[in-house]
Amino acid sequence: MRRSLIEEPITRAGPLSRGTAILSVLVTLFALVLVRDPRAEEGPALVTLGSGLVLALIAIAFSLFAFVRVWREGARGLRGALAGLFLALVVLGYPAYVGIRSLRLPAIADVTTDIDNPPAFSRSRAAFAAREGRYPPDPGPEARAAQRATYVQIAPLTLDLDANAAFELARKAAVNRKWQIVEAIRPGGRVGNGRIEAVTRGLILNLANDVTVRVRPRADGARIDVRSASRIGDRDFGANADSIRSYLDEVANLAIAVK
Repeated sequence: MRRSLIEEPITRAGPLSRGTAILSVLVTLFALVLVRDPRAEEGPALVTLGSGLVLALIAIAFSLFAFVRVWREGARGLRGALAGLFLALVVLGYPAYVGIRSLRLPAIADVTTDIDNPPAFSRSRAAFAAREGRYPPDPGPEARAAQRATYVQIAPLTLDLDANAAFELARKAAVNRKWQIVEAIRPGGRVGNGRIEAVTRGLILNLANDVTVRVRPRADGARIDVRSASRIGDRDFGANADSIRSYLDEVANLAIAVK
């Protein structure tokens, strides 16, 4: 008498989820390496990064389908689905955090400590070369109103130091923050203001932001204003405000240290 063999069902969605998630990790890592290469163009690198994120979403879809089959039919493949889900969530973790944070932030990509009279970017040949021929346009009234409503803490820094001493602290803070300084003009001359022109880059994506710092002499010391503008897109997800805040904190700490 032959014993009938009942094959245990197995879902292919589990291994597919794991394989797609592994591919997503590899594509995302390649994109991060590519976007940090100064020789690579930012556009294709960001498209590659987006492809990695899409693959992570597909991996999650496969894992969910596998979970349904495991639950309803007792199919095998749960381990692969769990591995795929975990890897996909790792890939999507930081983008999800940025996306959730952006829900409460305005769609602006140019932030300044002086909304009424923002520091102007340099038009020198060296500055244009560092910005790859770009000149950040002045945001309209709506963008500035959105900044005023959201970034209340982004304000000028006033120091009870003379303008030259304040300029040196501003320059040293830029060096400490590892900014690429393009120009550093001391206060004085016909205008009287000092200026620091620089390029900053994000910690993860290494995308460039253009920054200008204005040091204005005052009767009671000096006032430091900063403006930071992103080169790509119309939304910076709070990066420019964070950069300005960290920079002015650095200058303030240096000022405290010299007293």
